[in-house]
Amino acid sequence: MKIVDIRATPVTVPLLAPLRHANGCHWGRFVRTIVEVETDEGIVGLGEMGGGGESAVATFNSLKSYLVGRDPAQLEEMRFLVANPTASLYNNRTQVLAALEFACLDIMGQKWGVPVCDILGGRLRDFVPFASYLFFRYPNGRDGSGEVRTVQQMVDEAAQLKATHGFTSHKMKGGVFAPEYELECYRAMAESLPGDSYRFDPNGVWSTEKAIWFGQQIEDLNNDFLEDPVFGLHGMRRTREKVRMPLATNTVVVGFEQLAANVLDTAVDVILLDTTFWGGIRPCVKAAQVCEMFQLGVAVHSSGELGIQLATMLHLGACIPNLSFSADAHYHHLVDDVIVGGKMQYVNGAIAVPTEPGLGVKLDRDKLGEYHENFLRLGGYPYDRDPLRPDWTPLVPNQRWADPKDGRTPRIPL
Repeated sequence: MKIVDIRATPVTVPLLAPLRHANGCHWGRFVRTIVEVETDEGIVGLGEMGGGGESAVATFNSLKSYLVGRDPAQLEEMRFLVANPTASLYNNRTQVLAALEFACLDIMGQKWGVPVCDILGGRLRDFVPFASYLFFRYPNGRDGSGEVRTVQQMVDEAAQLKATHGFTSHKMKGGVFAPEYELECYRAMAESLPGDSYRFDPNGVWSTEKAIWFGQQIEDLNNDFLEDPVFGLHGMRRTREKVRMPLATNTVVVGFEQLAANVLDTAVDVILLDTTFWGGIRPCVKAAQVCEMFQLGVAVHSSGELGIQLATMLHLGACIPNLSFSADAHYHHLVDDVIVGGKMQYVNGAIAVPTEPGLGVKLDRDKLGEYHENFLRLGGYPYDRDPLRPDWTPLVPNQRWADPKDGRTPRIPL
């Protein structure tokens, strides 16, 4: 079996409301690139990558000369062909490699008649549990719905997500407002959901001193972990010395060299494995094995997935024994998806691992076309900009916080 074609299609899928974060905002939509790898036997494997546009299409088109005529099962060969560690210093192809790996694993599963998790070691669980993912949100520009800005709105959003999807673990994304205000929101959310567990993530924008202060203020809560309160292993290590809860990361341990450094001098207790950031599902499985050996916690990270990448997260979660915590997903913020059948459903806070061969999802061609047209109409958006603070720059550590009294609705193209 040989690869005969690679196709990349950027899409724009709307969100319920714009998601605010420490570095800017998701402007009411996710932009993703859908990748199709076709073989000479007519099997088409699916991949997905964050971002999109002419640059993504050009990147995948440029890789045809590398990959056409090669066996999609030769994934280690592909790893060095696409992302040789020295060459990649100049072209940053890790996320491109991930999308191609997803597609090739999908091809192999379809060819052999088994789900991807069976290729990667076998299914240990049929459902992967997820945490709610609570964002401060701007109002939807169409109807003004979806705002999360006040303490009560955060409490209400957590309750609504629990009632709708069954979440029992709740993650709050911070780094938008002053830490003192976000502490008030976090504590109110936690106190409104007794018996559940909680986690907080300010995306690494605090100083170490502020991170220590915040961590000490929440030590009495049932925290899963405190995620990326600062940026950098040494700052995480300093914080870990002074707070009594696990620290987690998806930013400062995203490769094996960093994982080795963390093992030798521990700064982070829980590694959030991202199938895109690590370059595919297989590297995440390998990293989980290292974490198992050194008794580090493991969870699955979300980088703004549609259904194809969500499937990779589910197969990863199904086959690693040491999935210590519920996974993250932005998925419930999406209005729609590009897969047949529409969005996957949560049951008691979990999503079923696909059982069909390969990744177990298929492209809805009509939806792909609709959301590709959406991309062509709207283009990209600056993830690291805030639509209502055009002169703001997200410093690290940050002290330029948004104002929680500002209730304006940004004018964003829809």
